[in-house]
Amino acid sequence: MALNLTQKIFKDHLVSGEMVAGKEVAIRIDQTLTQDATGTMSYLQFEALGLDRVKTELSVSYVDHNMLQTGFENADDHRYLQTVAARYGIVFSRPGNGICHQVHLERFGKPGKTLLGSDSHTPTNGGLGMIAIGAGGLDVALAMGGEPFYTAMPKVVLVKLTGKLQPFVSAKDVILELLRRLTVKGGVGRIFEYGGEGVASLSVPERSTITNMGAELGATTSIFPSDEQTRKYLKAQGRENDYVALAADPGATYDETVEIDLNTLEPLIAQPHSPDNVVKVREIAGIPVSQVAIGSCTNSSYKDLLGIAAIMKGKTVHPSVSLGFSPGSRQTLEMISQNGVLGDLITSGARLLESACGPCIGMGFAPPSGGVSVRTFNRNFEGRSGTKDAKVYLASPEVAAACAITGVITDPRDLGVAPKTVDLPEKYVLDDRMMIFPPKEGAGIEVLRGPNIKPLPTRDRISETVTGSVLLKVGDNITTDHIMPAGAKVLPLRSNVPAISQYVFESVDPTFPKRAKEAGGGFIVGGANYGQGSSREHAALAPMYLGVKAVIVKGFARIHLANLINFGILPLTFVNESDYDKIDRDDQLEFSTAGLEKGTLVLKNLTKKIEIPVKHSLTARDLEIVRAGGTLAYVKGRAR
Repeated sequence: MALNLTQKIFKDHLVSGEMVAGKEVAIRIDQTLTQDATGTMSYLQFEALGLDRVKTELSVSYVDHNMLQTGFENADDHRYLQTVAARYGIVFSRPGNGICHQVHLERFGKPGKTLLGSDSHTPTNGGLGMIAIGAGGLDVALAMGGEPFYTAMPKVVLVKLTGKLQPFVSAKDVILELLRRLTVKGGVGRIFEYGGEGVASLSVPERSTITNMGAELGATTSIFPSDEQTRKYLKAQGRENDYVALAADPGATYDETVEIDLNTLEPLIAQPHSPDNVVKVREIAGIPVSQVAIGSCTNSSYKDLLGIAAIMKGKTVHPSVSLGFSPGSRQTLEMISQNGVLGDLITSGARLLESACGPCIGMGFAPPSGGVSVRTFNRNFEGRSGTKDAKVYLASPEVAAACAITGVITDPRDLGVAPKTVDLPEKYVLDDRMMIFPPKEGAGIEVLRGPNIKPLPTRDRISETVTGSVLLKVGDNITTDHIMPAGAKVLPLRSNVPAISQYVFESVDPTFPKRAKEAGGGFIVGGANYGQGSSREHAALAPMYLGVKAVIVKGFARIHLANLINFGILPLTFVNESDYDKIDRDDQLEFSTAGLEKGTLVLKNLTKKIEIPVKHSLTARDLEIVRAGGTLAYVKGRAR
């Protein structure tokens, strides 16, 4: 039987289940990654498993999110991460070494391998031909402990690329076009596999931009074949031995097909406040811009920075614009320092930011009040930038550079400059001194914990009758930023659940934490695509700490659904979406868990004296986890 590339890698890693769309499969995980905003909790969970060493081929702990050290909290977390890595056999990437996805692509990603990361943009490494999936920190902790990763087998969508990108049109425009067509819900339950003759013209950095932002589609992951472009990239990184040619079999079939003619693409831009609010740049040209930010795990590669430098050289940032750029890795920073690109950018008036996530997650370089910020990032949710009323647009580095020069939203084709070809180097600067590789034995190493690192909260087994009030009712496309905000004020509290729980739904209803605690917990009611965006498990963990018992919505985003299950919160959906209108905040609800195995329940609205049918998509294993009070309790109980 002819297999597509996704099926090949799944088959090679299959532990249990059938590769039939919608059915549960378990796959072996070769590599894991964490970043510091999710890593501390993930390693606390790994420690709770009671194991002596990680069981993966490779696990890497990156520091790239909580880089502002305005207090002791972030520095203490970094010290904990470094010592726990040495203790349990994990590579530690020191602060300043770069953004996890960019560095992993450069130094560790391998075609044909599986990678599970506690960050939703882990699919970046699908640009190297990996099955790279974002997940909650607890799933990553379990993978480090040798447990397989469980997921519903996704549908596989072929994205057939023809033609070739034209001057000033970039890989960012490919994924923006997909978002324009399919929306932020279009990838739920799907893996996007790229094929067609247009693939050969895209370099690995370009491919990784596309797979990175596949997360905004809600996709499980995205993947490119491993071909001559892959070999050239790995050779330049001194890793040609990691190359394996991988592609779909001739005659392989797909569940769906999308076709994109690269020849016809134009520069695109996502308007506030959603990555799928996409239009042609020329349609909104002329809007005044106050800030431009170039970087993030989407567009901070050596190739990206060379591209903007080619446009900016000899020019000056417009007086109304503040331009900042973040090299994605220390390797990239070293190389642009050596070839003069760094000097050209600084001479133009650009500000060099740290090799980190920074502005993408509200860690510095916030826009002015009501300002327009054009960013090469992947998300433009309201308030995510650190300025609640800012208007954030998402675009390619070429568009961003054009806006920085003119002071207004500008199609780079209208600058009147000749396009320049940006070639990748035959050899990258190779310097892994900012990586700390673990000793062979770690039993004698002390793990250092600061006072902000609090014990893991737990949940009791679910009761037979669940009652409570509706604490909050929200609409469609609620993001994990809505549920658990990031930013310089909140991110340092990731290892302190009691403290961070005080910010749950801060932008929606700041009274939520207090009301939830006083009520002894209760329910959340929501619309479609609930929990889209970041993989942050705190969007489930903190509500669990506040006593949330069930979330009842029209539909869930994949990672958040898994996180709710992991922390013992029952995820329910309406059988009839119109029943959403039959529940209001403060209504008293009740249901029995005795019939959970049937897949449907009767939700009693005691306030309105009506009954509403609801359902769930939980597997038998998921049900055991929820009944146990969460995955950690389930796994530890099974071990006994």
